Amino acid sequence: MTNILKNLTLKVWRQSGPNASGAFETHKIDEITDEASFLEMIDILNERLIDDGKEAIVFDHDCREGICGTCSLMINGQAHGPERGTATCQLHMRKFSSGDTIVIEPWRASAFPIIRDLMVDRSAFDRIVEAGGYITAATGGAPDANLIPVPKPVSDAAMDAAQCIGCGACVAACPNGAANLFTAAKITHLNLLPQGQAERYSRAEDMVETMDSHFGSCTNHGECEAACPKEISIDVIALMNADYRKAKSKNRKQLSRA
Repeated sequence: MTNILKNLTLKVWRQSGPNASGAFETHKIDEITDEASFLEMIDILNERLIDDGKEAIVFDHDCREGICGTCSLMINGQAHGPERGTATCQLHMRKFSSGDTIVIEPWRASAFPIIRDLMVDRSAFDRIVEAGGYITAATGGAPDANLIPVPKPVSDAAMDAAQCIGCGACVAACPNGAANLFTAAKITHLNLLPQGQAERYSRAEDMVETMDSHFGSCTNHGECEAACPKEISIDVIALMNADYRKAKSKNRKQLSRA
């Protein structure tokens, strides 16, 4: 059954540029169906702002299917809003009630500088992936899909880690602004598979140290797992740390032989 929410108050962060000072701007939504998505509500507000000759609210979005990870919003202090395992674009207004006040902010992390309004620069994630998020593969025709046997538990665990959509909720939720869950997911999904073994330890070392140059340190609060829209387990952080320690040990042994 469709319900209509009435008299919503939106407090939206507005900031004209990276170096400008920002502030909350208050808007009213008189009524909206509870079947509307959260982003559709912002679309409706933006259409109204444009009709009034005002600047539309800038926010990231693309697929609107919980795949691309661009819909990065803090909603009432929670990354992606009140529903666990859900990206902002998958959040529907049925999670709110008539008369609610909804505070909408961008990710708050020093490694994610604000570009404008609700849009942040997450290119620090790109630097981490560039450091080791690849495998060595011979050129030529594609091999048969079943050429390299992969045990089912290994493929399942790798797929669980590969679900990371790089939204940055883990960083925004972490009190330290750490990116360990993101980095660990990107490392683990390759390091578990046979195809990822050639760079396994160099990958762990390079990606972790690139991460450390941009983000804060992990102290196991667990907020990252709670905020992750794909519910990736912090177990991947333990796997990443184990491979990083092995990588540093291997490097010391190699240097001692030189």
